[in-house]
Order: sequence, then C-alpha cells, then structure tokens
Amino acid sequence: MTTTRDFNKEIIDNEGRNYFYGFDYDVIHPYMIKSFEPFFRNGSLLELGSFKGDFTKRLLPYFNDITCVEASDIALAEAKEKLGKKNITLINSTFEAATLPKRYDNIVLTHVLEHIADPVLVLKRINDEWLAEDGRLFLVCPNANAPSRQIAVKMGLITHNAAVTQAEAEHGHHCTYSLDTLECDAVAAGLNVVYRSGIFFKALANFQWDKLLRTDIVSREYLEGCYKLGQQYPDLCSSIFLMCEKGA
Repeated sequence: MTTTRDFNKEIIDNEGRNYFYGFDYDVIHPYMIKSFEPFFRNGSLLELGSFKGDFTKRLLPYFNDITCVEASDIALAEAKEKLGKKNITLINSTFEAATLPKRYDNIVLTHVLEHIADPVLVLKRINDEWLAEDGRLFLVCPNANAPSRQIAVKMGLITHNAAVTQAEAEHGHHCTYSLDTLECDAVAAGLNVVYRSGIFFKALANFQWDKLLRTDIVSREYLEGCYKLGQQYPDLCSSIFLMCEKGA
C-alpha cells in the first residue's frame, strides 16, 4: 500500500530536527560551491530539489540558464520571491513525474537523493533523459559515517550509522548514504562516477554548529581547515560528494 506524500509538511521543522540549519547555509553551501566549481561545464544547469532557492542564489554567478524542479509548492513560491526575475525556470513537480524540455550541461542534486523512495529510478532518468552527452552530475548526500553521527550512535541516540531516525523520516528521508552505497546506486543507474570526495570534516551536530557559529570561537581559518581535512578523509565528512558523467 502506498501513501501520498505531503511535501509541504515534510519541510516543516519537527521536534527532533530542523529541515534546514544555519550551518547548511553558512558553511556547507559555500564549500559545496568550492568543491563543484573546478568541474562546472559551460552552459545550462538543472537543480533538482531547489527548496527555497538559497543554494540557487549561489549558482547564479556561474550560469545564466537555470532550471529548478521542486516538489513543495510552498518552498517554490518562496524561492520565486527570493530569486526575483532572473533567468530561472521554476517547475513544481516530483522528479518521477517531471517532463523537462531539454538536456542539461550541469545537474545539481544536493541533500535530496535520501528523500527519494526509488533513487535509482531518478538517477536513471538523469542519466538517460536529462544529462547532456558531455554533462556532469553533482551529487551530494549527508554522510552516514560523519563523526557527529558515529558519536550519536555511541551515545545511544541512534541505533547505527545508517539509521533513519523518526525525525528524519518525518522530513521524508528514506535512507542514509555512505560513499559505497551512494556509488552503488549511481552505478546501478548507469552513471559513470568520475570523482569522489567529502565536504567538510564534522564532529558536531548541526544544531551544535549553529550555536558555535554565533560565537567567535571558530575562525574562518578553522572552517577552511575542516574543509581541507575532509578532502583527505571523505568518509569522515558532513556530506559525501560524487561527480558523475553520462554512462552508456
């Protein structure tokens, strides 16, 4: 038996976690862009799961042809207001049902795949229908093996690294990826995984980082150190990152 998802309800903060943290916007988003930038192709960009447009704003300096697909009409309305009349096409649809007009030189899917009931199906659509022949997919997911998550296991707060907590389930999570399981799904969809990395070494939970960032304890140099250390130890990062190209 299947139930209809309420995407507007899923984006509401719940008792166990926020849907979006200041840490995401202030730290993870800039370092995602820094990780993606060397691999960007000239041309168009498709952002799958644009939420309220915060990450989209960071992509504007790099692309003048952007299409965003978002399942929550409430989030998309806020994104439209936030982004203004830029060269952006906003589409309210699920990825499974979306009909897109062309193929794209760059596709961004950040902290979204874990929300999808059949991730291989969506990744296969990306590979077969939406990615240009020489295009690139920038795929990022929260990391099951992040130290902050492993500490939570040792504290008895969650059962195992890859667990989906009740609070995460209420936000629409279906799984928690690690590098091996994420690459497994990408390969199963026919994508060619070209580059693997992590984004930002992270030993504190997001809510702890939000409190810390309101102080002067952490310097910009410290954040940069965490980013560089994450490239050395991707399996201990807040997020894991695959850059993929179109497979056969």
